[in-house]
Amino acid sequence: MLTLFLFSVLEVDVKVADNNAKHHTDLMSTTQLIMRRGQSFSIHLKFKEPFNPGVHNLVFTATLGNIPDKIRGTKCVFGIPDFVKRAPNAKAIWKAELSPDQKGRNVVVNITPPADAPVGKYSLFLNYLGEDKKLGHFPLIFNPWCTDDSVYMENEEKIQEYVLNERGVIFKGSGNYISPMFWDYGQDDMVEIALTLLYVSPEHLTNPMKDEAARYNPIYVSRIISRMINSDEDRGVLKGQWEGPYIGGMSPTHWSGSYPILKRWYNIGCHPVKFGQCWVFAGVMCSVMRALGIPCRVITNYESAHDCDKNLTIDVYHADWGVKEIPSPDSIWTFHVWCEGWMKRPDLSPEFDGWQVLDPTPQELSGGVHRCGPAPVKAILNGNTDLDYDVPFVFAEVNADCNDYLVFKNGSKKTISTDSRRVGQNISTKSVGSNKRWDITSHYKHTEGQAHRIKYRPQVKKNKLSLTRLSFACLCSANSFTIVTKSSFLAQLFSM
Repeated sequence: MLTLFLFSVLEVDVKVADNNAKHHTDLMSTTQLIMRRGQSFSIHLKFKEPFNPGVHNLVFTATLGNIPDKIRGTKCVFGIPDFVKRAPNAKAIWKAELSPDQKGRNVVVNITPPADAPVGKYSLFLNYLGEDKKLGHFPLIFNPWCTDDSVYMENEEKIQEYVLNERGVIFKGSGNYISPMFWDYGQDDMVEIALTLLYVSPEHLTNPMKDEAARYNPIYVSRIISRMINSDEDRGVLKGQWEGPYIGGMSPTHWSGSYPILKRWYNIGCHPVKFGQCWVFAGVMCSVMRALGIPCRVITNYESAHDCDKNLTIDVYHADWGVKEIPSPDSIWTFHVWCEGWMKRPDLSPEFDGWQVLDPTPQELSGGVHRCGPAPVKAILNGNTDLDYDVPFVFAEVNADCNDYLVFKNGSKKTISTDSRRVGQNISTKSVGSNKRWDITSHYKHTEGQAHRIKYRPQVKKNKLSLTRLSFACLCSANSFTIVTKSSFLAQLFSM
């Protein structure tokens, strides 16, 4: 029990155990109040004199950050009775109500943060009989149980899996030999670390007021997390390395959980931990998302394309006689791992609400930094490659056609073959309530030949036509495409 002694108020008890249990944060802390937005929590007050709500006013102030602002939604003054005059454009209005079971000097107040409050570290103040006192501070996080929260998830079993479950399975190996590995997300121990990650982001360090105000939106928060899990441009958590020797750090295969990585990052002053690869990046991001209350799961894509030139295809160029062989920017990985986060997309139409791809592995730039998403899975499925964020890149990872071209000395090219089936196989995630593999390939792509797939192909081709022409012109001018000699290509054909 946390008890503070004031002047007119003799005792304040914020009921950590009771409130955290109601907010599903009791496993996160037994001493620190951790609240979810859109849901009330109670504080118990004991006054020096009997409290009369018709005569006395309780005025509370909730603040986020060093320069809180009512218009930005990072400050709210509210009370009992709530006589506070607010500007018409004030955001994130908090509420306070007296509990019916108050008696004399003992009063129970129920305080409700709005469902669109920015997440972060809040301070709560009370003004009573002209005295201003700080009641304490607490983290406020997203609330998937709240129908008005943009991360609301209707199914309780799924919330248990995608928010509260600390034990998971990440799939590795190959499409022909899928190998599960257990991963300890450990999100219950890392709310403070997860929030620190937001506070050391370049967005916060550059403009704290703007950053804190924007944290009402899980789209914004998830993009921050995506960039901060890798360390390519900032004080992110992990440094990537894709082959040994792993001097000065651990091999990515050493890790089996997120907490040791995040704790080490936190303890060494928010400097990157060495080393990570795709499944480590994704596992750590999933932990941070769940710790902040955003439903999240880890996805593995086999035969995963990496489309560097943004033309939605994987292109290999075979040389005619006398044409120089040059490496290609495109590649196909045996497997690649990313995350999906659950949220509404008010910036798009409602059909794109739900699961969004988020990839913290540093691959391509998004908004000038290494991050990816949130890209609606439904947009990827239906080929809506003109939507935010990074849909074309993820679409290519699961759906790119593999094209072989023969390039002549004059720069012209001829299509040799096209394979539309190779990329995006056995897309996998852990099942709800068990460790079994759940194949969700149909969430990302229609079966070749299906009417739906035939229907969306023209739209995809329309979106990528100009990109394809530009990409090939740039590749030729930059000498950055793969050229395979005709003799070696013919040898490969006859060896099949």
